[in-house]
Amino acid sequence: MAAQQAEPSLEDLIPDSAVENPVEWAQQGEPGGQPAEPVVEVDPSSPLADLPAIDVPWPDDLELPQLAPLEPDDSIQFADMEDATNPRPALVDADVVRVTDELVLAFPPDDAAFPQQVEFAERFGNLSTIAELDTDDDNVAQLAARAKADQALLDTMMRVYGYYDAQVVRSVASIQPGDDNAGSRPEVRFDIIPGARYRFGAIELGELNTAVDAAALRRAFEIQPGDFMSSDKIVEEQFNLDTALGEFGYPFAAIDAPELLVDHARTEGDLTLAVRPNGKYVFGAVNSNLPRFLSGQHLSSIARFDAGDVYQRSLELDLRRAIVSTGLVSSVTVTPREVAAPVGDQPGTVALDVELTRAKLRTIAGALGYGTGEGFRAEASWEHRNLFPPEGSLRVRGIAGTQEQLLGVTFRKNNFGGRDKVLTVDAFASTIDSDAFDANTVSLIGTYERRSTLLFQKPLSWSVGLEAVATDERPAPLGGVVQPRQTFFVGAIPLFAELDTTDNLLDPKKGFRAGLRLSPEVSRSRGTESFYLRGQFDGSTYLRASEKIVVAGRVRFAAIPGTELDNIAPSRRLYSGGGGSVRGYGYQRIGPRDINGNPTGGRSLVEGAIEARVQTGFFDGALSVVPFLDAGTVSRSVTPDFDTVRFGAGIGVRYNTGFGPLRFDIATPINPGPGDSRIAVYVSLGQAF
Repeated sequence: MAAQQAEPSLEDLIPDSAVENPVEWAQQGEPGGQPAEPVVEVDPSSPLADLPAIDVPWPDDLELPQLAPLEPDDSIQFADMEDATNPRPALVDADVVRVTDELVLAFPPDDAAFPQQVEFAERFGNLSTIAELDTDDDNVAQLAARAKADQALLDTMMRVYGYYDAQVVRSVASIQPGDDNAGSRPEVRFDIIPGARYRFGAIELGELNTAVDAAALRRAFEIQPGDFMSSDKIVEEQFNLDTALGEFGYPFAAIDAPELLVDHARTEGDLTLAVRPNGKYVFGAVNSNLPRFLSGQHLSSIARFDAGDVYQRSLELDLRRAIVSTGLVSSVTVTPREVAAPVGDQPGTVALDVELTRAKLRTIAGALGYGTGEGFRAEASWEHRNLFPPEGSLRVRGIAGTQEQLLGVTFRKNNFGGRDKVLTVDAFASTIDSDAFDANTVSLIGTYERRSTLLFQKPLSWSVGLEAVATDERPAPLGGVVQPRQTFFVGAIPLFAELDTTDNLLDPKKGFRAGLRLSPEVSRSRGTESFYLRGQFDGSTYLRASEKIVVAGRVRFAAIPGTELDNIAPSRRLYSGGGGSVRGYGYQRIGPRDINGNPTGGRSLVEGAIEARVQTGFFDGALSVVPFLDAGTVSRSVTPDFDTVRFGAGIGVRYNTGFGPLRFDIATPINPGPGDSRIAVYVSLGQAF
């Protein structure tokens, strides 16, 4: 067989004449053929009349190579989106936690492999896209798309817990007719294989060792080499270290963002937290930008620190809260400023510069209330809260009601002589026309007290005062005959103390309160001078029976020993009944009565009440239902005789306004006396007790 000739190269096919003059060669046509057609110049702007036909024959002997099939990758698990029913799980005998009807987490059966299962599953459920968008109409395709986002979330969460080699296997399945679970919704399952939990390696805390209190500060940062890694722990301990720096006297301390270098070979992570203590300091002066409004000296008097005390950030924040609670400012900024730098182990000094913005100081307020037996009551007031700086207010108030009318002027000096101590002088004239008595009274009362406020609820409150009263009174008409008036001049020293362990001033849910009032008094009327003691004990307790139920109870004991009932002005005797006493009865309607059934008051009193405050799901949980039972008795003697104990029961609703609960109670007397109404209604702000 003759040898096959070699194919010519590109250089062999191009003649020399084409290389020397390519244009002339192209016009000659193919070698050995006809001359080429002359080149026709074409106007670029003219359209093509006819497109030339293109005829390319398809080779009959062309054969394309077959593609080799891909080998399956056994590391990937698939659940058929259309007809798979039970894809093979990655974990055998897994500990399965169902997050929602269509979302399942599977953990290793050995709890030691991942002891954070419960916490992890709850946290994942709060962040899951599948759980957030869960509806009854979800199909497999929708779940598959959401499952990708949830898998990325799980990967991130496993690293947060220190499992950097964790694997999360995702499977999505639909239930087919004929299956035991036919009719169920499609389901996403994540099999979590934790792997090894990494530990902290080296811990670098920057310049912390330069601080005077380096050892104590290091103890505040409770992460040691060898501890299990946790991003949550890093954040928590960074906060604890920052708090400790602020409490140990380092107002200018700074902490950079943490850096974690993970070494997979060692299964460890080296943590770097750049800390700069920047010196230790003590408190200096407190300066005000408005010295005639609230002076620096006054602000120092309400601070819970003295000059020379070690700086504490919590005390700085407490001062800011105390200034806000005065109600005289709309904004407060407290800035530490270096006065003297630290020298060696001796701390420096910082002054606190207080930047104040005045609030509106004049207030007009009003209140409306209603109670069966008490009738309507409207109260209005005008107040200037800093007419006598610092914190000296003047308030004018008036009451117009069915039974009471009053006009009064009150001077009040807040933070007088110390933090949260208040001096009050109150002068008023009032008339009261109740079922028990008719009184025209002029009073002058001065008190010095330490009481709880909404911002600063105190475990111990107290007050001491002086009271001068001139009152012209007469009892209720007897047999239709108006009784003669009798004038009483009363001097008293009212004393009060209360222990409070509750968690909220207006709406307590746990704890107790115990208060004692004592008022030694002298009374003079018609030439008779009497000395007696008015005493009263109030106790209440609050127990959270469940997440949505609070059980509350109260008792009251009161007595007036020292003189006969007739020597005591009717307005200063003891009465029971009403919205703050025994509900279901009219105001002051419980107790001894005259022959016409009018209350005469007494010298001893016993009351008790119990109620259940049940939170409902209405208005996002703001509405509560409150069934209650009250009881009370009043006796003419100093010791209760319990001859007649009145009971009242009812139900109320509470609407939580955010400031405090709005109360609406409706009650009925269980064993009413003559003239008692069958229904009583009470409306007010705050709980009954």
